[in-house]
Amino acid sequence: MHQSSGRWRLGLGLSLLTVWLWGILPIALTVSLRVLDVYTIIWFRFWLSFVVLAVLLGLGGKLPDWQKLRSSSGVLLAIATLFLGFNYLLFMQGLALTSAGNAEVLIQLAPLLLSLGGLVIFRERYTVHQWIGLSILTAGYMIFFHEQLSLITVQGTYILGSGLIVLGAAAWAIYALCQKQLLNSLSSAQIMVIIYGGCAVLFTPFAQPGKIVTLSSSQLLVLLFCGLNTLIAYGAFAESLQHWPASRVSAVLAIAPIITLIAVATLSTVYPTLMPTEHLTVIGILGALLVVTGSVAIALGKAN
Repeated sequence: MHQSSGRWRLGLGLSLLTVWLWGILPIALTVSLRVLDVYTIIWFRFWLSFVVLAVLLGLGGKLPDWQKLRSSSGVLLAIATLFLGFNYLLFMQGLALTSAGNAEVLIQLAPLLLSLGGLVIFRERYTVHQWIGLSILTAGYMIFFHEQLSLITVQGTYILGSGLIVLGAAAWAIYALCQKQLLNSLSSAQIMVIIYGGCAVLFTPFAQPGKIVTLSSSQLLVLLFCGLNTLIAYGAFAESLQHWPASRVSAVLAIAPIITLIAVATLSTVYPTLMPTEHLTVIGILGALLVVTGSVAIALGKAN
């Protein structure tokens, strides 16, 4: 099993970069969904990430050596590619049926599942304080979801979208656990360039690239941000697993909903036509705060 390098400061810094990028991503995706379909957005994000990363690795002479890949690595790469593709598709479909804030809160089940997977598969350990943090984190999710469900009128659509996002979270956790184990045989960048390329090929038959050339300059900039967000955020996440236990990384990632909610509140105030206001009550805010409190308790608790 893969063992972390122990450079926890680097792992923490990379995790914080990831959480910031993932926190604002749903907003950009919501804007892009107004002018493009789900498949074309996903296709573009993967192809852009693959091309840029492949060029960077090629210039540095660090492209993966296919002949050195063991059969076990090949299987794990295939699983990781499929499930990351599922994650993107399910999250985007769910986002189209819910709001940016709701989607980001629900997708945080992904790092929670990754955390539990780290305990089971990689034999990481929680202290009592971390288990308490996990309980608080879970309670925060439940409170926030219940409160949001009570505020909306089209509950069927919301529940369907939420269900898709939950399935996307499970798919992401499977991908992430494969990613961590693959670090035994490949660098994080080599893993990601293979996965990006594989996912790009998977979505090519369903994409409509011709629509991209019809976008305005501002719409194209938002789409480019979505693509670069994929490249940088996943690169930082993959590298963070090299230096920090999966359970700690997942705890930091759970803060992403707070960033999303703050960003949505700011944008909806400054540009109300661009981003609708999220409806948050005191109870909903309490649920979000519990998510942060629990995630911090897990991240800062000393592992055995």
